[in-house]
Amino acid sequence: MKPIKLIVKTNSNKYSIIIGSNLISNLSQILRKNSINFKKCLLVLDKNIPNRYVKQISKSLRKYETHKFIYNANEKNKNQKNVTRILDLLLKKNFSRDDCLISIGGGITGDVAGFAASLFKRGLKFVNIPTTLLSQVDSSVGGKTGVNTSQGKNLIGSFYQPKIVISDVDFLKSLPFREVVCGYAEIVKHALIANKRFYNFLDKNIGEILKLKSPNIEKSIYESCKVKKSIVEKDEKEKNLRKILNFGHTFAHAYEASINFSKKLNHGEAVILGMKSALEFSHNKKLINDKEFYSAIKHLNNSYFPISIKSYFSMKKVDRIVSFMMRDKKNNSKNIKLMLIKKIGGPIIEKEFNSVSIKLFLRRLLTN
Repeated sequence: MKPIKLIVKTNSNKYSIIIGSNLISNLSQILRKNSINFKKCLLVLDKNIPNRYVKQISKSLRKYETHKFIYNANEKNKNQKNVTRILDLLLKKNFSRDDCLISIGGGITGDVAGFAASLFKRGLKFVNIPTTLLSQVDSSVGGKTGVNTSQGKNLIGSFYQPKIVISDVDFLKSLPFREVVCGYAEIVKHALIANKRFYNFLDKNIGEILKLKSPNIEKSIYESCKVKKSIVEKDEKEKNLRKILNFGHTFAHAYEASINFSKKLNHGEAVILGMKSALEFSHNKKLINDKEFYSAIKHLNNSYFPISIKSYFSMKKVDRIVSFMMRDKKNNSKNIKLMLIKKIGGPIIEKEFNSVSIKLFLRRLLTN
């Protein structure tokens, strides 16, 4: 099918998201067509990108002076040390602000590369080529960049919009199925918070989407990006509306951090568990009715998804989980802010709770 194009307009930038297949073979042409001009570029490459795709990209960029930084992308390597390594290479190769940094990888690669681009000489041209379903529908849209610390996830970073996002669905064919599930978590999140019709489409076509069948996979990426685009355009710096994108994430980030970002639980799986926790909390507080609640829970109880936090955590972990929730960057008091849901498709509301009530809730989840 023909490439699909979305235009994102924020206060700081205007850029395109291109969704389609076989896009990287025409990368140079796409960049020129979108007025992204440079003499030198640094490719920040996830080391797991199949070599055939790297060759296609290098061939398309053969008219430019091209350098490569191979990055071992994982949550533990999403740190200031690797940002510094990228900055040192840019300085060593005498890059100017008119040159370009191109991220080719998943969300971790895009976050680290985008953060480096935002810092280099106070702003280097940044092109994002997300290669995972998760990054194509979430982290590549909206301009959030950053790194983790021992204190928590994404606590150091910046808002820095790319010049263009190029989402080539051919990359998805190389993903383990678990990574496809990881991306689907954010797709269904966008439907739950903002688009009931899209949720119904997902509920009907989940099997085809998880198998990456065209045109359902392209439609899912497009509709998901459209939800995030509409929110980011209204609230680029997460002052108000954009907070609804954190639905399920306060739980999810704490789940990840409390087991030291172990491969036992990837980000998307944590988001699925986090959304289920947020739905349970919303239902307990009588914010969402039974019909809507059980529909969403049934969808998230798909056999391909993690079913319960009991598979990952014991009672001994509750205090640790809550301590990470307390450190969440959205909090500005001693209480914990949660995004809760009233019905499928929104609205999402923000409420504060003390740590004791969160601990009691988690203990109930672990005993039921």
